Amino acid sequence: MAPDRRVRFEHLLRLGDSPLILAQRLGECVGRGPVLEEDIAQANVGLDLLGQARLWLAYAGEVEGAGRDEDALAFRRDAPQFRNLLLVEQPNGDFADGIARQFLFDAWHVLMLQALAASTDPRIGEIAARSAKEAAYHVERSGDWVIRLGDGTDVSHARMEAAFDALWVYSGEMFMADAVDETLMTAGIAVDPGRLEAPWRAHVDAILAEATLATPAGTFMQGANARGGRQGVHTEHLGHLLPEMQYLQRAYPGAQW
Repeated sequence: MAPDRRVRFEHLLRLGDSPLILAQRLGECVGRGPVLEEDIAQANVGLDLLGQARLWLAYAGEVEGAGRDEDALAFRRDAPQFRNLLLVEQPNGDFADGIARQFLFDAWHVLMLQALAASTDPRIGEIAARSAKEAAYHVERSGDWVIRLGDGTDVSHARMEAAFDALWVYSGEMFMADAVDETLMTAGIAVDPGRLEAPWRAHVDAILAEATLATPAGTFMQGANARGGRQGVHTEHLGHLLPEMQYLQRAYPGAQW
């Protein structure tokens, strides 16, 4: 039996909301890059993620069948209705914080998209294969910056190390399956997130070692059966982000240029 619409819709929100929220965070950084070229590169990564989010959310709206398009899903939902990873909603901080957040996400995202390219849902496979090409560039770029800052000056090393220590606790959520995942995994539509942890960890450890940074100690924040951003339980940071992102549509519903 094919999974029902509700489960498929939930899965597509998870795929679309994380790149959407991270794109918003990157948009907040425009004009703050350490050099002009990097400022442009960071903005382009945000645009890539925004484009991916549009594809996922447009499909989610079709699956839901309630007449909501990608704009309605992006701008007319409240925080508990978002399904993004907690990692991507964390505030920008300094440049090291942004790079650490980006790298931890990118290293997972490229693996997830590559695996989803083989989904039994042709639309998911098509979007994932297209997005994986962009994600491969993203993880190369953010990894290069981790090495450059970690193996740079004493100040850049210390800031990079502090950034990973602060964000590490949010990475466990990326590898935890729940009932939505399990239902769609059985149908071959979704990927078992637990299978991504070993290759993700191998890549992250290798980059951190090259950057002369220690892999953070301790365990991930999410334990067994924990609820996080993918289930609609968020940090206070998303509540501050959404009013800024959604202001125009909330103030002028249906506004068009």
